[in-house]
Amino acid sequence: MTSIIDVGALASLLQDAAIQEIRPRFRKLGAGDIRAKSEPTDLVTEADEAAERHLRRAIALLAPDALFVGEESVAADPAILHGLADAELAVVVDPIDGTFNFASGIPAFGVMASVVWKGETVAGIIYDPMGDDWVIAEKGSGAYLRRPDGEATRLAAADPAPIETMVGMASTGYFYGEVRERVLGNLAKVRFVASYRCAAHEYRTFSGGHVHFAMYNRLMPWDHLAGTLIAQEAGGHVARFDGSAYLPHHVDGGLLVATDEDSWQMLRREILGV
Repeated sequence: MTSIIDVGALASLLQDAAIQEIRPRFRKLGAGDIRAKSEPTDLVTEADEAAERHLRRAIALLAPDALFVGEESVAADPAILHGLADAELAVVVDPIDGTFNFASGIPAFGVMASVVWKGETVAGIIYDPMGDDWVIAEKGSGAYLRRPDGEATRLAAADPAPIETMVGMASTGYFYGEVRERVLGNLAKVRFVASYRCAAHEYRTFSGGHVHFAMYNRLMPWDHLAGTLIAQEAGGHVARFDGSAYLPHHVDGGLLVATDEDSWQMLRREILGV
């Protein structure tokens, strides 16, 4: 489908924010430029806030009727998030996904944006400031890696594989208690599991066919709307842990991304134990 917003223009805005506000601050943050939010590993930096201000101003010109939902804006005013379910048009932004990596000087972070139209994600963009390229999807049109010179490569999820040979991504930090113990133990059934501490790069890796699954328990729209649409357009199967569809207003219920529905069901059974 053709998005209600010019997705190419939106992609360029993510690049502009990175060039002006993010890359110049990488490995140059002072002690006062980094702060903890909900816990010591949940960080915000001067770059996050400056990039979001830049994007909010630019998106207001590109799509003046859209509700702007940014991670840092919601941190300041949680009521913004509640408006997402009823907004006819919204743009959801993560100015720096992988802030812990960015603040640590690790070049694995991304800028993400998604377009939500009448309660459905219709476009998703993940920009890599260090690699200077985008992974982009519009609903029903496939997922593509796009480079600044205009070259575009269609993305496809990996072929299904037996669980013992699967390679995947699992963010286990927001599992707790007995569930955490069960999930961590069951992940020993796969060949290899990792976490980049950056959903942007994990979704890029999945959609490029390099891993067989990704799993998350904490759902915030700026972390997952763009990536799940891209994963689906690359041929993957995405659902919450109970099998229901993941929608823009969901903030709980877990999320499992797999190469196909049969693999999804197997991972749910063998890893989640449900």
